Amino acid sequence: MPPDRQPRTLHLVRHAQPLIAPGVCYGALDVSACASATQQAAQALAPNLPRAAVLLSSPLQRCVQLAKALQALRPDVTCHTDARLVEMNFGRFEGLRWDSIPRQALDDWTADFWQHRFGGAESVAQVMARVAQVWDEALASAQPQVWVTHAGVIRTATLLARGVRRIDQATDWPQAAPAFGQSLVLAGATR
Repeated sequence: MPPDRQPRTLHLVRHAQPLIAPGVCYGALDVSACASATQQAAQALAPNLPRAAVLLSSPLQRCVQLAKALQALRPDVTCHTDARLVEMNFGRFEGLRWDSIPRQALDDWTADFWQHRFGGAESVAQVMARVAQVWDEALASAQPQVWVTHAGVIRTATLLARGVRRIDQATDWPQAAPAFGQSLVLAGATR
């Protein structure tokens, strides 16, 4: 395999437990995470990060908190924020309980999963496009990368690792994601 086509390993880290009530839609809301859970996650994750990695974080405070805690424990990593790693923006539904969102709004989204802007802000197509940009840059980079991000971005990356760049059916969207403060390593990902 040519050097520029070597498989890459990407470490994906989900922020710690956010300080928001369970069942609330909070995609792009800038809520903080539990400080003690963030510190516990950083202590568990730091020893497993690749040496001299570039740590890219969503600019939302729940991710920045964990990124800073990781960098404090691992001064060999460099840390930057990247707005393309923000969770999906659910527009007018941000901050509402999921069970209070009209059923018709959910049905409209699943009927046109790829293009529909659920809540009026952002579509799955837009989320996948911005995450794919960061993904492609990560695969082209010689430096190992760690992303501190959100469940939706991690699910998008798992699709990209399989070569999937479009999802037309909601049933094809990955359900699995790391728990709060946990990580996933995508090994062997190629462009």
